[in-house]
Amino acid sequence: MINVLVVEDQQMVREAISALVGLDPFINVVGQAQDGKAALTFLHENIVDIVLSDIEMPNMTGIELAESLQKNNANLKTMIMTTFSKAGYIKRAMNAGVYAFILKEAPSEQLINAIKSVQQGKKVIDPELALLALSDTDPLNDKERKALKLAGDGLKTHDIAAKLFLSEGTVRNYLSEAISKLNAVNRVDAARIAQQKGWL
Repeated sequence: MINVLVVEDQQMVREAISALVGLDPFINVVGQAQDGKAALTFLHENIVDIVLSDIEMPNMTGIELAESLQKNNANLKTMIMTTFSKAGYIKRAMNAGVYAFILKEAPSEQLINAIKSVQQGKKVIDPELALLALSDTDPLNDKERKALKLAGDGLKTHDIAAKLFLSEGTVRNYLSEAISKLNAVNRVDAARIAQQKGWL
């Protein structure tokens, strides 16, 4: 029996995915979580084999969840499901040790087969998505990405500095570097470009 945790912020979608994969006699959906933070709380108290997670969620994204699990719970296998086939997402997910990248529009049978393959230690990624990931390189470093994400959320320099425990001057440098690397007009434009690429 494969114990699966489904992580998805939209309740109806979360319940539908849980019901679909739970129909297989070898898959047991042991829980559901509405974001990465709720997933981490659940994982502290329950035995799970595979985390099946969406990417874009409030509080903690699917990729941030995968990165956290890679550091602190390396035996747990993570699968990403999304409607977004952005190159940046795929590359970051692969770097975070994600075992599978499944598009939500894929047939349920494909998702169930992917869960079983991942349980056996195999990686599952659509060949087209893999090629897409190789074709686009993220020029941002982690600190630039974090600062730009907060800027994209509308935060001012001093608020970003407080959140990241940095000086305002350092934050301005990170944002300036990001703007330059993305050939953007300003921080808002840089955040938009990075978001479209899946780098945030």
